Amino acid sequence: MSRRKEPTIPNDLLDQLLSGTDAAAALSHGGLLDSLKKAFAERALNAEMDRHLGREELGPNSRNGYGRKTVTTDSGRIEIEVPRDRAGSFDPQLIAKYQRRFPGFDDKIISMYARGMSTREITGHLRDLYGIDASPDLISTITDAVLEEVAAWQQRPLDPAYPLVFFDAIRVKIRDEGMVRNKAIHIALGVMADGTKVVLGLWLEQNERCQVLAPRHE
Repeated sequence: MSRRKEPTIPNDLLDQLLSGTDAAAALSHGGLLDSLKKAFAERALNAEMDRHLGREELGPNSRNGYGRKTVTTDSGRIEIEVPRDRAGSFDPQLIAKYQRRFPGFDDKIISMYARGMSTREITGHLRDLYGIDASPDLISTITDAVLEEVAAWQQRPLDPAYPLVFFDAIRVKIRDEGMVRNKAIHIALGVMADGTKVVLGLWLEQNERCQVLAPRHE
């Protein structure tokens, strides 16, 4: 008989968190999960502030209260308190000064976009499941940023030679002419002298030919 797997978080701690709370409601918008996100985010931001104030080269500086900020998460919107310093030099890394989306939210949008959903379909999906009103313009801004990174990746320089090069293919769902189709993406994988593996190029199946997603390098 296999042993019961020990929980990642001790049961007594979970019992304290869920005391007097409906377990199903804990996962809903505004429930325990959002409260934990808020608590963890604020603790991390305060730790960042402590580290910032501990840097001697900054000179005399101290805390100066908190500012409120509403950020969008994958389960709704939460309001967090962001610590401020008197010198105004604190630039948090967890949630940057002008960032309004919690880390991971953009990844969820990109994942839906990669599966062939249109910007308006993603907008409706987020509204129906999470109660989040994300405009098509916001969705386009997020996906366009990824396309810029893809373009930069396509133009990156490659090494003159690789000891080993492997070719493979994967099948993925891609939106093509208004329809979602299964297509093959051919991959060239190079192995460097130290064993590091790098993707050299990607080629998308297009009927009887391949569309180059990454340029060939001689």
